[in-house]
Amino acid sequence: MADPTDSSAPQGRTRKRLTTRAERMSEILRALRENGSLQVGELGTRLGVSSATLRRDLAQLEEQRLLIRTHGGAKPHGAIDEVPVRYRGGRSRDAKRAIVREAVRLLPSGPHVIALTGGSTTTELAKGLPGRADLTVVTNALNIAMEMAMHPRHKLVVVGGVARPRSYELVGPWAEHVLASISIGTAFIGVDGIDASAGITTHDENEARTNRAMLARAQRVIVMADGSKLGKATLARIADIHDVHDVITDLSADPAAVAAIRAAGVRVTVVEVTTAKDG
Repeated sequence: MADPTDSSAPQGRTRKRLTTRAERMSEILRALRENGSLQVGELGTRLGVSSATLRRDLAQLEEQRLLIRTHGGAKPHGAIDEVPVRYRGGRSRDAKRAIVREAVRLLPSGPHVIALTGGSTTTELAKGLPGRADLTVVTNALNIAMEMAMHPRHKLVVVGGVARPRSYELVGPWAEHVLASISIGTAFIGVDGIDASAGITTHDENEARTNRAMLARAQRVIVMADGSKLGKATLARIADIHDVHDVITDLSADPAAVAAIRAAGVRVTVVEVTTAKDG
């Protein structure tokens, strides 16, 4: 829910408008990851919010052990390689929604089984799926399962496993055992990186193995990745680029990375992004 406008925010400056707490927290964690520390006054000016608002955000992130507050700022609580999925939704939102529209268009008519890994873009897809009674949705992501449970026309299959708090994904041998017994028509895979040489990657090795098990059961594999993910490789490899049939991305993607993935025989669709206007 958007915070009320804070009258104590700095006046008379050009601001980057971040309307929700999740958007601000995503930006805080990004700044910590890139710079190693942050100062409240400087970040508040850049984001167009007051120091009081930022201090409240920092206190909540400290409670979640994502940072440590310091005098006038904050520093990371350990490495911040992976921003929790609950704080990723506001990043590249318009691009993700455009990617989702293309993904929905690719769904075949008639009875079909789709699978969704965790991730902010796949979460957007769960919100944008048509209410078709002939659609079965398989997922290992708790937040996506909650979203789909509100659409009773879909048949929902949730795999078991051990929950990862940062991604809400259920991973491990139990999840892989269930996936091994399921036939999937189309798997929509969220990734942290996709590169022609490195393949598709994520931050956690257990998540990578479970996502690989899902991908192996699918007739068609579609990677949904905003432009920031192309040409990037993270710790754990999910699959080789040749295991992917389609990639949907946006115009912010590096053209050289797009060309390399296409040269590997993968269909790449680059969508045009329409910026949503604030109401």
